[in-house]
Amino acid sequence: MATQEFYIREASENEARGPFNMEQLVSLAETGQVTVQTLWYDATVEDWAAIGASEQLKASIFPEKRKLRMKAKEAMRLTRHDVLAPITVEEMLAGAEGRTAETKDKVDPAIMQAHAARIGMWSAVACLVLFAAGEILPGADAIAAVDVNKLIDQPLVFLGGADLFIAVMLGLGVVTFYPIVRFRAALGLGLYGFVYFSQGMPMPMLAVGAAAVGLYFQTILIDMLPVVIVSALGVLGSAATAYFLLSA
Repeated sequence: MATQEFYIREASENEARGPFNMEQLVSLAETGQVTVQTLWYDATVEDWAAIGASEQLKASIFPEKRKLRMKAKEAMRLTRHDVLAPITVEEMLAGAEGRTAETKDKVDPAIMQAHAARIGMWSAVACLVLFAAGEILPGADAIAAVDVNKLIDQPLVFLGGADLFIAVMLGLGVVTFYPIVRFRAALGLGLYGFVYFSQGMPMPMLAVGAAAVGLYFQTILIDMLPVVIVSALGVLGSAATAYFLLSA
């Protein structure tokens, strides 16, 4: 907790003060500027709580026996601007996300993972839309004519409809569809891979493989660099697969 940064405010205040490290909070407590009723922002629950409600934090700031007083240099360091300068909620969030000069090298890993997961989700949506385009467009005439017999002759139209439905659900944030997306990736690899293999077409096989691998891992990985790599792989593979389906 020693290296953690804290934002504090009194219950009667609307604006926060900080960030402070633990040593500064202890110094403020010694001068009476921080009490057990002072509120601190707990990033783990994204809410304000009284310092006295956390036994660990209370014990760190208000030890039962404290012989050392605030050093003169530290007192000089805590200027009126440091103590009273208000920050907005937007500035606090920007600091937590590493978008300020002081915190750009201290980005919360959980926030970065959330951004990576969101990139993976929208990349999966793009892959499924590309697949759907390659599967539905060749049967557009049959769909427009509502001709069941022609639709039966274009079975990929139904798979394209399923891909489009899954893409819409993911776009709405229904991540419980991720197992279905992984099944779709394996199905596409097996189905299209077999068709292109039997026809001796290596380039479409590679495109299908890249699309399937990218789509599968977009729903699993949460670290930024791997997510960017598999997202690019999946989108490019899906675009190439759609091209080959439309060119058939």
